[in-house]
Amino acid sequence: MLLKLRAGEKLYINGAVIKVERKATIELLNDATFLLEAHVLQPDDANTPLRQLYFVLQTLLMERDCAPDTLRLFNEMSAATRQALGGGALADGLRGADALVDGGRVFEAMKTIRGMFALETELMKDKTTANAA
Repeated sequence: MLLKLRAGEKLYINGAVIKVERKATIELLNDATFLLEAHVLQPDDANTPLRQLYFVLQTLLMERDCAPDTLRLFNEMSAATRQALGGGALADGLRGADALVDGGRVFEAMKTIRGMFALETELMKDKTTANAA
């Protein structure tokens, strides 16, 4: 797999952080778990239920030593979030993400959750507006 990085960009491979000084292409010759800097959510940005779930999955990929505990945390948080949502598109999306995680496809589950961030923002705005009225 070829990864093209811009100058100053970070790459997270199997928990290690690599930063390139100038534009670089890196070829991974074996199976490795990696995240590009654009996929990494900082702790301060994990400020909504979906972002917190995304952060937990990110941790699952980056900190393999903690995988069983992190996976359990994700399952508990996802179930609680789905229950709080009741139903609808977000709950359906989370069920899909859960199935991906169960199938070992954590990165795809992260993409699914990331794709729901805008919907979550709209839902939270609507609830804030309804509570203010």
